[in-house]
Parts: sequence; structure tokens; C-alpha cells
Amino acid sequence: MAARLKVTQIKSTVSEKQNQRDTLRSLGLKRIGQSVEREDTEQNRGYVRTVAHLVKVEEID
Repeated sequence: MAARLKVTQIKSTVSEKQNQRDTLRSLGLKRIGQSVEREDTEQNRGYVRTVAHLVKVEEID
């Protein structure tokens, strides 16, 4: 079974650049405190790296 990532938005996007806002939307996050589960792929790791200061990431087995 593939590993999964639980991504939770912990900070607002109000003062962030447009590409970071778009990245959060691509992950499926719309508001602070919302969590989504994503497959642990290189693409999703790149998304998380782009907005690392706005999210908390946990690995799920």
C-alpha cells in the first residue's frame, strides 16, 4: 500500500503570492484548519515544499 500525506493548512494566504494560493487550492485546501489526504508522490511533495510555511504535514501508513 502506498504511503499517504495528511496536509493541514495552519496559516492564512492573505499576504502570500498568487502561486502559493494556487498551490494550496491544487492541494484542495481552502481554509485554516482544513485537512486533506494525498498520495505521497513527487508532485505532491513539490506542492508541499512550495507552501511549507503555511501547512503542517504528517505521513500516514
